[in-house]
Amino acid sequence: MDVCGVVLAAGAGSRLGLGPKALLRFRDTSLVEHVVGALRAGGCDRVVVVLGAAADRVRLGTELGDAQVVVNADWASGLASSFRAGVAAAQEAGPVPVLIALVDQPGVSGELVAHLLAEHRAGTVTAARFGPDARPGHPMVFDAGVAAEASARATGDEGARRYLRAHPEVLRPVDCTGLGAAEDVDVPGDLHRLRS
Repeated sequence: MDVCGVVLAAGAGSRLGLGPKALLRFRDTSLVEHVVGALRAGGCDRVVVVLGAAADRVRLGTELGDAQVVVNADWASGLASSFRAGVAAAQEAGPVPVLIALVDQPGVSGELVAHLLAEHRAGTVTAARFGPDARPGHPMVFDAGVAAEASARATGDEGARRYLRAHPEVLRPVDCTGLGAAEDVDVPGDLHRLRS
């Protein structure tokens, strides 16, 4: 399955207070380089990185290889604008499934991405779930048509949430226990997640 991975990395990291989270250090690299590497290792044919806040600083401070960098000038309006920009770039040459990953999730691994891609089914949104009682979340694999429709409906800081509320039948949670973690790095109390 041809699939494009999209890393949403446009935020300023204001709640954390350390600048863009893309530049946080994790396992001897930056967080954005780690997530891009996981998407590549897991089987994404192409990777798009959506930058916004301090985009030039992130570009100069990282090595993203052949990943396509898209700068979202409207990043301050919320996650939805980055979601739309990422899906548009992923599908500019034609409709393909899109895997959406968040830059502030250090628990994303190549094994996790490969599992999600293997479990993905046409017409669905395949979402990682870490344990039977956990809520499904990112990373998520969107079928091509679903990605386009969900991104078109995205507003504010919601991403695909509005679309998934209207179409719960397309959401397909997949157990990813042992393959990674859902926890993100949002506030200073989360920084311990970068030391694992």
